[in-house]
Amino acid sequence: MGISESAELPPREGMDFDVVVVGAGPAGLAAAIRLKQLAPETSVVVVEKGSEVGAHILSGAVIDPVGLDKLLPDWRADAERPLKTQVTQDRFYLLGPSGGLRLPNILMPRLMNNHGNFVGSLANVTRYLSRCAEALGVEIYPGFAAAEVLYGDQGEVVGVATGDMGVGRDGEVKDSFTRGMELRGKYTFFAEGARGSLAKMVIAKYALDADREPQKYGIGLKELWQIDPARHQPGLVTHSFGWPLDASTGGGSFLYHLEDGLVSVGFVVHLNYANPTLSPFDEFQRFKTHPAIAPTFEGAKRIAYGARAITEGGWQSVPKLCFPGGVLLGCSAGFVNVPRIKGSHNAILSGMQAAEHAVAALAQGRAHDELSGYENEWRASEIGRDLYPVRNVKPLWSKLGTFLGIGLGGLDMWLNQIFGGSPFGTLKHGKPDHATLKPLSAVKPIVYPKPDGKISFDKLSSVFLSSTNHEEDQPVHLKLKDPNVPVRDNLPLYGEPARLYCPAGVYEIVYGDEAAKTDPRFVINAQNCVHCKTCDIKDPAQNIVWATPEGGGGPNYPNM
Repeated sequence: MGISESAELPPREGMDFDVVVVGAGPAGLAAAIRLKQLAPETSVVVVEKGSEVGAHILSGAVIDPVGLDKLLPDWRADAERPLKTQVTQDRFYLLGPSGGLRLPNILMPRLMNNHGNFVGSLANVTRYLSRCAEALGVEIYPGFAAAEVLYGDQGEVVGVATGDMGVGRDGEVKDSFTRGMELRGKYTFFAEGARGSLAKMVIAKYALDADREPQKYGIGLKELWQIDPARHQPGLVTHSFGWPLDASTGGGSFLYHLEDGLVSVGFVVHLNYANPTLSPFDEFQRFKTHPAIAPTFEGAKRIAYGARAITEGGWQSVPKLCFPGGVLLGCSAGFVNVPRIKGSHNAILSGMQAAEHAVAALAQGRAHDELSGYENEWRASEIGRDLYPVRNVKPLWSKLGTFLGIGLGGLDMWLNQIFGGSPFGTLKHGKPDHATLKPLSAVKPIVYPKPDGKISFDKLSSVFLSSTNHEEDQPVHLKLKDPNVPVRDNLPLYGEPARLYCPAGVYEIVYGDEAAKTDPRFVINAQNCVHCKTCDIKDPAQNIVWATPEGGGGPNYPNM
């Protein structure tokens, strides 16, 4: 439900800029910084839906510094630099139910080597970048969600509008009502992260994904722990695959020892899984109980939790990046390197590339046209050289399962590294993630153990740690195209998987008679939403549409 049609709204006020950037993540901020570095007179605004820069940023994260080094060559000498802990040990494990096999590092292709990379908080990286951007004169507006794309008479993008604030759940304006602002630009950069709501609109409007493979996704869940100093090993990086997932379900774990006794632990589940009774959240909780993992958390305290979708399609799924008046950056474009579990370096590089083409266009007096050089050059750039050698890892894993798929994926990476090519060519992904579920009748239901409250936890106590908050009296930002679909279609066929794939307990089936399971209702607890976008991706009917809530709503991650 949006604003009531009977409401008479005042016109929006507007501001004009050379470049409008949507999203204060690494891609958007890098673009803003680069614009000002090259042309200080360029007017640049960054609009960010989080309550502050970094509030909605979540990543593992092992960060390849190549992007930062290129954008800010002196960042390592800065006393307030956001990354201080370099990788000291790099371990890979194949886990079974009760043990694990460490894979020799010598078997890993060179690009999988994490030495020289940093472990740290991507949220803190963005806060650092925002300070650098503001020092150059960039205007940054956190707490204002870009809710609408503005188009000109020829169908070109001319900017965005922030959402109206002070609208009640019933669609009527309240006394606190404030009209959204139009931010108009000669070029608009969309850097919203994976499955950005506005990027999704422009991809559809301009058919940017025509002749490309469907974008693929994973859901990444993460916790931050303060652990026993005796167990802390700064710079230790551990990845695993296998248990608790079965051989046909893709995903894996990360466990990174940061500075100050902190450990970042997380789990990624590829969203092309088939069993509708699978719960990514509960797989993550179960993973932490593994005998090789659980000792890390003895005597430790969990201090933060969050979740976020990740783009996984890579080389063959990147849509066309430019359209009249704008471009896609970072994870909105799909620049994550899946086997490396890294994307922030490519996000920064993409922001820089787009900025360089925009500066050249502005110098020529251009506006609202296509920055075609950005689209034409990225595959031959550092981004393309990072993504091309790993392009077959995801489709091999998806088609052949964990053991054979990863083995062949590793071989394919070696062949690309040595010979610059692959006998597989470039494989296709096939189905989009929402089309991969099997009906309940074709699967064995997964039964998860109850959380122990020490290492494993429930969803609601986890959401509490994300500091998620939304204005309660506002239109629900999780919209159903057809409100009958969840109970009429998804419940009998799949058991309504939204209640399981959501990592925040947003969706429930509530019965009038719980014992008899009669009179089911689909309930949306929008207040819990951590903005991961999984529902928008995985819903088998593509009936759920994630839209921006009132500005500033959502999680408030401190240093995720």
